[in-house]
Amino acid sequence: MTWLRDALDDVAGNAPQVDLTERTIEIRKRRRRRTTSLVAAAAVVAVALGVTSAVRLQPARPHPAVVPGTVTDLPARGVGPLSHAFMTFCRPERGKAPAGCVDGGWRVVTRGGTTYRVAQARPGSTSGLRESPLAISRDGRKIAYYDTEAGTFAVRDLASGTVITAPTKVPTAWLGSIAHLLLSDDGRFLAFTKRPPLKDPAMLFDLRERMARPLPNGWNPIGLSPDGDTITLAEYAPRTRLRTITRLWQTSTAGNTATVDVAGRYLVGALGPDGNSVVAVESVQTSIAGCLRSGADLVHLDRKTGKVLRKVSVRGLSMTANQVHLRGWTGPHEITALAKPLVCHERDDDAPAPSLDPPYVPFTAYAVNVETGQARKLATYTAQGFFHLVLPGFPGTL
Repeated sequence: MTWLRDALDDVAGNAPQVDLTERTIEIRKRRRRRTTSLVAAAAVVAVALGVTSAVRLQPARPHPAVVPGTVTDLPARGVGPLSHAFMTFCRPERGKAPAGCVDGGWRVVTRGGTTYRVAQARPGSTSGLRESPLAISRDGRKIAYYDTEAGTFAVRDLASGTVITAPTKVPTAWLGSIAHLLLSDDGRFLAFTKRPPLKDPAMLFDLRERMARPLPNGWNPIGLSPDGDTITLAEYAPRTRLRTITRLWQTSTAGNTATVDVAGRYLVGALGPDGNSVVAVESVQTSIAGCLRSGADLVHLDRKTGKVLRKVSVRGLSMTANQVHLRGWTGPHEITALAKPLVCHERDDDAPAPSLDPPYVPFTAYAVNVETGQARKLATYTAQGFFHLVLPGFPGTL
């Protein structure tokens, strides 16, 4: 893989040097709380090492499969399309952990409501230093994850049980503290990026032709063309930027790259079905340091220039009373918005360290028409944060 290292040198210089995303801020807060807790209670270190500092999630309603003793591993074949996937973490401050809980373990839920453990997928890190992402294809019929036994990423067809691993080994040290996967609709291409922007390569895999191409670190993949030759990425810190890389499989380097700055701070959703539409939500700083709320509107961005094209007022979902993150598209005119009620607390450095697992709170998914702003409710989940709830067709983490 000498060519990969050589190509990486070309893109490494463009990688951002800092990581100021909301996710990173939260990880640092978790690490601070974790350190305080361990100093105060050293006797529980062995237990604490089984708990991640990243955000944690579980489904909103216990399906029959979550009843004690009935959760099973993902069958070898014959599994129907998925509605979502989530991570389990086992020491909630209030409420019960899912039955058979594995710290950082992945579970998938079918559209029919059956929940399975994905035993092959590497659990999330106990410290937030090494992530373990998972992605679901847009039709819900395939998943991608880090396969512990294979030592690299794998794509699994849920109906047939066929598993294809990436053509290149990916050491766990390369996973970063925030990792992203984007899986093509047909399962052929898999993009892997991570933060912080380390020297280890991010990559795009062609699982059919058994090839890999380097990608710039520190970016979040938001769109991939059907032929895998064009990828669109977004960066959120120290400023919002969009990057498009073309001719990925026609050159020995990272292809032709165009990067644009976006004035302001925005979180973007998946690239639109037309391959050009970019819709975003503004991140607004509240009066409390480190606490961000969403802007009132959906914002249409020009993919090529980064300029704001127009803003659309949202109806049926209070944007300013919630933190809102955009996910994938449910159709040509609707994008999924995942909302959590906005709660900001002043930090008291003298207060006792909170539990490693905060209480679960409701997250509600809406389909929002990007032309009219009309929102309609899709589903509600119970979660500890946005970043380990995976919906079909968009990267597993933000």
